[in-house]
Amino acid sequence: MITRAALLATAAALIPLSAAAAPLVGIPSVIDGDTIEIHGQRIRLNGIDAPESAQLCLDASGKKYRCGQRASLALADFLEAHRPISCIEVDRDRFRRMVAVCTAGGVDIGEWMVRKGYAVDWPRYSAGFYAKAETDARIAKRGLWAGAFDRPWEWRKQMTVQ
Repeated sequence: MITRAALLATAAALIPLSAAAAPLVGIPSVIDGDTIEIHGQRIRLNGIDAPESAQLCLDASGKKYRCGQRASLALADFLEAHRPISCIEVDRDRFRRMVAVCTAGGVDIGEWMVRKGYAVDWPRYSAGFYAKAETDARIAKRGLWAGAFDRPWEWRKQMTVQ
């Protein structure tokens, strides 16, 4: 099985040296479950979407909890144990934030968040890259999948209508 890191390394090798950006490496601060900051640079994790900080979900017993806050805390704990991290920019979002694939201790952070059930694959931006990790989390009822939740992009859309 080809890992995302191997895929990125191969892609980087095919890009002319002048066009390849150096990875951004450093100790991150967590902004939310899919956004970090390194050296003052906001970075959106590519291909995933985590619940918003104000978003409520239902746990396995039907009790409401702040799933966005839980996702942020899980990301912070993971990154605390796996520093420094490295991010390779793949795009810029509409807010001009860097969109990147980031790794910590050789682990794709986006995949880790999805596999643990703290975020979901965002097919609009991932081309389904994290779909298997999401399926594994759903089958195992990890994180968000233990109860009920709105996909973060659907929740945001509902909030703009109100």
